[in-house]
Amino acid sequence: MTHPAKPVRNGRVVVGLDGSDSARAALDLAIAEARRRAATLEIVHAWPWARTDPLAFDPDSEPRRPPVEIARTVLRLAVARAQEREPGLRIVPTLTAEDAVPELLRIGADAALTVIGSRGLGGFTGLLLGSVGLRLAAHTRRPLLVVRGRPPAAYGPEGHGKVLVGLESGADGAAARFAFEEAVRRRARLRVLYAWARPRVFTGDHTLPAREVGALRAEREQTVAYGVVSALREEFGRVRVREHTSTSTPAQALVEASRAADVLVVAVQRRPARLGMQLGPVTHAVLHHAHCPVVLVPVE
Repeated sequence: MTHPAKPVRNGRVVVGLDGSDSARAALDLAIAEARRRAATLEIVHAWPWARTDPLAFDPDSEPRRPPVEIARTVLRLAVARAQEREPGLRIVPTLTAEDAVPELLRIGADAALTVIGSRGLGGFTGLLLGSVGLRLAAHTRRPLLVVRGRPPAAYGPEGHGKVLVGLESGADGAAARFAFEEAVRRRARLRVLYAWARPRVFTGDHTLPAREVGALRAEREQTVAYGVVSALREEFGRVRVREHTSTSTPAQALVEASRAADVLVVAVQRRPARLGMQLGPVTHAVLHHAHCPVVLVPVE
Protein backbone atom coordinates (compact mmCIF):
# COMPACT_ATOMS: atom_id res chain seq x y z
CA MET A 1 0.00 0.00 0.00
CA THR A 2 1.32 3.45 -0.93
CA HIS A 3 1.39 6.13 1.73
CA PRO A 4 1.76 9.84 0.92
CA ALA A 5 5.13 11.24 1.93
CA LYS A 6 5.17 13.91 4.60
CA PRO A 7 7.08 17.18 4.15
CA VAL A 8 10.67 16.82 5.29
CA ARG A 9 11.55 18.83 8.41
CA ASN A 10 15.24 19.25 8.96
CA GLY A 11 17.34 21.39 11.33
CA ARG A 12 18.85 24.44 9.68
CA VAL A 13 18.97 26.31 6.40
CA VAL A 14 22.16 28.38 6.03
CA VAL A 15 22.44 31.36 3.69
CA GLY A 16 25.60 33.27 2.76
CA LEU A 17 25.03 37.02 2.71
CA ASP A 18 27.17 39.96 1.57
CA GLY A 19 24.68 42.74 0.85
CA SER A 20 24.60 42.30 -2.94
CA ASP A 21 21.42 41.96 -5.03
CA SER A 22 22.24 38.31 -5.68
CA ALA A 23 22.63 37.65 -1.96
CA ARG A 24 19.27 39.32 -1.32
CA ALA A 25 17.66 36.90 -3.76
CA ALA A 26 19.46 34.05 -2.00
CA LEU A 27 18.12 35.29 1.34
CA ASP A 28 14.54 35.28 0.00
CA LEU A 29 14.93 31.73 -1.30
CA ALA A 30 16.48 30.63 1.98
CA ILE A 31 13.57 32.11 3.94
CA ALA A 32 11.14 30.10 1.82
CA GLU A 33 13.18 26.91 2.19
CA ALA A 34 13.39 27.33 5.98
CA ARG A 35 9.63 27.83 6.14
CA ARG A 36 8.96 24.68 4.09
CA ARG A 37 11.18 22.66 6.40
CA ALA A 38 10.04 24.31 9.65
CA ALA A 39 13.78 24.88 10.07
CA THR A 40 15.99 27.49 11.68
CA LEU A 41 17.42 30.07 9.26
CA GLU A 42 21.07 30.91 9.89
CA ILE A 43 22.21 34.06 8.08
CA VAL A 44 26.00 34.13 7.67
CA HIS A 45 27.74 37.37 6.77
CA ALA A 46 31.45 36.89 5.99
CA TRP A 47 33.58 40.01 6.05
CA PRO A 48 37.20 38.76 5.84
CA TRP A 49 38.87 42.08 5.08
CA ALA A 50 37.59 43.43 8.42
CA ARG A 51 40.58 41.76 10.05
CA THR A 52 43.09 44.02 8.28
CA ASP A 53 41.26 47.18 7.14
CA PRO A 54 40.63 49.44 10.17
CA LEU A 55 38.06 51.58 8.32
CA ALA A 56 35.89 51.00 5.29
CA PHE A 57 34.03 53.41 3.05
CA ASP A 58 30.26 53.10 3.26
CA PRO A 59 28.87 54.54 -0.02
CA ASP A 60 25.58 55.44 1.68
CA SER A 61 26.95 57.64 4.41
CA GLU A 62 29.86 59.78 5.52
CA PRO A 63 32.21 59.65 7.27
CA ARG A 64 33.89 56.28 6.92
CA ARG A 65 32.75 53.69 9.46
CA PRO A 66 34.52 50.69 10.95
CA PRO A 67 33.80 47.64 8.77
CA VAL A 68 32.30 45.73 11.68
CA GLU A 69 29.57 48.39 11.95
CA ILE A 70 28.79 48.08 8.24
CA ALA A 71 28.71 44.31 8.56
CA ARG A 72 26.37 44.46 11.55
CA THR A 73 24.06 46.78 9.63
CA VAL A 74 23.93 44.39 6.66
CA LEU A 75 23.16 41.50 8.98
CA ARG A 76 20.55 43.46 10.96
CA LEU A 77 18.72 44.45 7.77
CA ALA A 78 18.75 40.84 6.58
CA VAL A 79 17.23 39.63 9.86
CA ALA A 80 14.55 42.33 9.64
CA ARG A 81 13.73 41.27 6.08
CA ALA A 82 13.41 37.64 7.11
CA GLN A 83 11.20 38.51 10.09
CA GLU A 84 8.96 40.65 7.90
CA ARG A 85 8.61 38.02 5.18
CA GLU A 86 8.12 35.08 7.56
CA PRO A 87 7.00 36.09 11.07
CA GLY A 88 7.75 33.41 13.64
CA LEU A 89 10.73 32.00 11.75
CA ARG A 90 13.63 31.19 14.07
CA ILE A 91 16.67 33.17 12.89
CA VAL A 92 20.32 32.91 13.92
CA PRO A 93 22.53 35.78 12.66
CA THR A 94 26.22 34.91 12.35
CA LEU A 95 28.94 37.48 11.68
CA THR A 96 32.44 36.31 10.86
CA ALA A 97 35.70 37.85 9.72
CA GLU A 98 36.89 34.52 8.31
CA ASP A 99 37.02 33.59 4.62
CA ALA A 100 33.64 32.73 3.11
CA VAL A 101 34.31 29.22 1.75
CA PRO A 102 35.72 27.50 4.86
CA GLU A 103 33.16 29.26 7.07
CA LEU A 104 30.17 28.21 4.97
CA LEU A 105 31.54 24.68 4.70
CA ARG A 106 31.98 24.54 8.47
CA ILE A 107 28.64 26.11 9.38
CA GLY A 108 26.75 24.17 6.73
CA ALA A 109 28.37 20.81 7.51
CA ASP A 110 25.22 19.53 9.24
CA ALA A 111 22.63 21.83 7.62
CA ALA A 112 19.72 20.64 5.54
CA LEU A 113 20.64 23.18 2.86
CA THR A 114 23.10 26.00 2.20
CA VAL A 115 21.99 28.84 -0.09
CA ILE A 116 24.27 31.28 -1.94
CA GLY A 117 23.92 33.91 -4.64
CA SER A 118 25.50 33.59 -8.06
CA ARG A 119 27.53 36.77 -7.69
CA GLY A 120 28.64 38.75 -4.70
CA LEU A 121 30.60 41.48 -2.98
CA GLY A 122 33.09 41.47 -0.14
CA GLY A 123 33.59 37.96 1.21
CA PHE A 124 31.63 36.39 -1.66
CA THR A 125 33.18 38.23 -4.62
CA GLY A 126 33.28 36.25 -7.86
CA LEU A 127 30.71 33.58 -7.10
CA LEU A 128 30.60 31.27 -10.12
CA LEU A 129 32.55 33.78 -12.22
CA GLY A 130 35.50 33.45 -9.86
CA SER A 131 36.72 30.93 -7.35
CA VAL A 132 34.48 31.18 -4.28
CA GLY A 133 31.25 29.64 -5.55
CA LEU A 134 33.04 26.95 -7.52
CA ARG A 135 35.21 26.05 -4.52
CA LEU A 136 32.14 25.78 -2.34
CA ALA A 137 30.40 23.56 -4.90
CA ALA A 138 33.52 21.40 -5.23
CA HIS A 139 33.86 20.73 -1.51
CA THR A 140 30.39 20.84 0.06
CA ARG A 141 29.15 17.60 1.58
CA ARG A 142 25.59 18.85 1.99
CA PRO A 143 23.03 20.11 -0.55
CA LEU A 144 23.89 23.55 -1.93
CA LEU A 145 21.33 25.85 -3.59
CA VAL A 146 22.77 28.43 -5.98
CA VAL A 147 20.62 31.34 -7.17
CA ARG A 148 20.30 31.39 -10.95
CA GLY A 149 17.89 32.77 -13.51
CA ARG A 150 14.82 34.93 -12.98
CA PRO A 151 13.94 36.64 -9.69
CA PRO A 152 12.14 34.56 -7.05
CA ALA A 153 8.85 36.42 -7.58
CA ALA A 154 8.65 34.89 -11.07
CA TYR A 155 8.64 31.29 -9.81
CA GLY A 156 5.50 29.20 -9.72
CA PRO A 157 3.24 29.61 -6.66
CA GLU A 158 2.98 26.89 -4.04
CA GLY A 159 1.13 23.94 -5.51
CA HIS A 160 1.74 24.96 -9.12
CA GLY A 161 5.51 24.80 -9.44
CA LYS A 162 7.84 22.33 -11.07
CA VAL A 163 10.94 20.60 -9.73
CA LEU A 164 13.39 19.28 -12.33
CA VAL A 165 15.99 16.60 -11.61
CA GLY A 166 18.64 15.33 -13.98
CA LEU A 167 19.76 11.71 -13.59
CA GLU A 168 22.55 9.78 -15.25
CA SER A 169 22.97 6.62 -13.20
CA GLY A 170 22.01 4.84 -10.01
CA ALA A 171 24.76 6.81 -8.25
CA ASP A 172 22.47 9.84 -8.48
CA GLY A 173 19.97 8.35 -6.04
CA ALA A 174 20.55 11.05 -3.39
CA ALA A 175 19.70 13.75 -5.93
CA ALA A 176 16.57 11.87 -6.97
CA ARG A 177 15.41 11.56 -3.35
CA PHE A 178 16.11 15.24 -2.69
CA ALA A 179 14.02 16.15 -5.76
CA PHE A 180 11.08 14.04 -4.59
CA GLU A 181 11.30 15.59 -1.12
CA GLU A 182 11.48 19.08 -2.62
CA ALA A 183 8.38 18.34 -4.71
CA VAL A 184 6.58 17.39 -1.49
CA ARG A 185 7.75 20.55 0.27
CA ARG A 186 6.64 22.76 -2.62
CA ARG A 187 3.53 20.71 -3.45
CA ALA A 188 4.94 20.78 -6.96
CA ARG A 189 5.13 18.53 -9.98
CA LEU A 190 8.36 16.64 -10.58
CA ARG A 191 10.04 16.18 -13.94
CA VAL A 192 12.75 13.53 -14.14
CA LEU A 193 15.09 14.02 -17.07
CA TYR A 194 17.34 11.15 -18.10
CA ALA A 195 19.90 13.02 -20.17
CA TRP A 196 22.35 10.70 -21.92
CA ALA A 197 24.09 11.07 -25.26
CA ARG A 198 24.48 7.48 -26.40
CA PRO A 199 25.00 5.81 -29.77
CA ARG A 200 22.83 2.95 -30.96
CA VAL A 201 24.61 -0.33 -30.24
CA PHE A 202 24.43 -3.44 -32.46
CA THR A 203 26.16 -6.35 -30.82
CA GLY A 204 25.67 -9.35 -33.12
CA ASP A 205 28.49 -11.86 -32.80
CA HIS A 206 31.26 -9.29 -33.04
CA THR A 207 33.61 -7.96 -30.42
CA LEU A 208 32.47 -4.49 -29.36
CA PRO A 209 34.86 -1.55 -29.71
CA ALA A 210 35.64 0.43 -26.57
CA ARG A 211 33.07 3.12 -27.41
CA GLU A 212 30.27 0.59 -27.63
CA VAL A 213 31.38 -1.17 -24.46
CA GLY A 214 31.03 2.21 -22.76
CA ALA A 215 27.56 2.60 -24.24
CA LEU A 216 26.51 -0.78 -22.86
CA ARG A 217 27.82 0.20 -19.45
CA ALA A 218 25.75 3.38 -19.66
CA GLU A 219 22.69 1.28 -20.53
CA ARG A 220 23.16 -0.71 -17.33
CA GLU A 221 23.53 2.48 -15.27
CA GLN A 222 20.37 3.88 -16.84
CA THR A 223 18.46 0.75 -15.89
CA VAL A 224 19.54 1.26 -12.29
CA ALA A 225 18.47 4.92 -12.44
CA TYR A 226 15.03 3.91 -13.74
CA GLY A 227 14.76 1.50 -10.80
CA VAL A 228 15.68 4.24 -8.30
CA VAL A 229 12.92 6.50 -9.61
CA SER A 230 10.43 3.65 -9.69
CA ALA A 231 11.05 2.92 -6.01
CA LEU A 232 10.73 6.62 -5.11
CA ARG A 233 7.47 6.86 -7.06
CA GLU A 234 6.12 4.12 -4.80
CA GLU A 235 7.39 5.82 -1.64
CA PHE A 236 6.19 9.32 -2.59
CA GLY A 237 2.84 8.23 -3.89
CA ARG A 238 1.22 11.66 -4.23
CA VAL A 239 4.02 13.36 -6.15
CA ARG A 240 3.03 13.93 -9.76
CA VAL A 241 5.96 12.65 -11.82
CA ARG A 242 6.80 12.86 -15.52
CA GLU A 243 9.86 11.08 -16.90
CA HIS A 244 11.65 12.06 -20.08
CA THR A 245 14.74 10.81 -21.89
CA SER A 246 16.90 13.15 -23.95
CA THR A 247 19.59 12.23 -26.46
CA SER A 248 21.06 15.75 -26.35
CA THR A 249 24.15 16.29 -24.28
CA PRO A 250 23.24 16.23 -20.57
CA ALA A 251 24.29 19.85 -20.08
CA GLN A 252 22.32 21.10 -23.06
CA ALA A 253 19.22 19.13 -22.10
CA LEU A 254 19.21 20.30 -18.48
CA VAL A 255 19.87 23.96 -19.27
CA GLU A 256 17.05 23.99 -21.82
CA ALA A 257 14.63 22.15 -19.51
CA SER A 258 15.43 24.57 -16.68
CA ARG A 259 13.52 27.30 -18.55
CA ALA A 260 10.26 25.75 -17.34
CA ALA A 261 11.41 24.78 -13.82
CA ASP A 262 11.38 26.50 -10.45
CA VAL A 263 14.43 24.59 -9.27
CA LEU A 264 16.87 22.17 -10.89
CA VAL A 265 18.40 19.34 -8.82
CA VAL A 266 21.59 17.64 -9.99
CA ALA A 267 24.13 15.32 -8.42
CA VAL A 268 27.56 16.86 -7.93
CA GLN A 269 30.03 14.75 -9.87
CA ARG A 270 33.52 15.54 -8.58
CA ARG A 271 36.91 14.07 -9.29
CA PRO A 272 40.35 14.57 -7.74
CA ALA A 273 42.72 16.82 -9.67
CA ARG A 274 46.20 18.18 -9.16
CA LEU A 275 44.88 21.43 -7.68
CA GLY A 276 42.09 19.82 -5.66
CA MET A 277 38.59 18.58 -6.38
CA GLN A 278 37.12 19.51 -9.76
CA LEU A 279 33.49 19.70 -10.81
CA GLY A 280 32.24 17.77 -13.81
CA PRO A 281 31.25 19.53 -17.06
CA VAL A 282 27.49 19.16 -16.46
CA THR A 283 27.75 20.84 -13.04
CA HIS A 284 29.81 23.66 -14.55
CA ALA A 285 27.27 24.16 -17.32
CA VAL A 286 24.18 24.35 -15.12
CA LEU A 287 25.89 26.65 -12.62
CA HIS A 288 26.72 29.09 -15.39
CA HIS A 289 23.70 28.79 -17.67
CA ALA A 290 20.62 27.38 -15.89
CA HIS A 291 17.48 29.52 -16.02
CA CYS A 292 16.39 28.72 -12.46
CA PRO A 293 18.04 28.06 -9.08
CA VAL A 294 20.23 24.95 -8.96
CA VAL A 295 20.53 22.51 -6.05
CA LEU A 296 23.74 20.50 -6.04
CA VAL A 297 23.49 17.22 -4.14
CA PRO A 298 26.92 15.69 -3.44
CA VAL A 299 27.68 12.13 -4.51
CA GLU A 300 29.79 10.50 -1.79
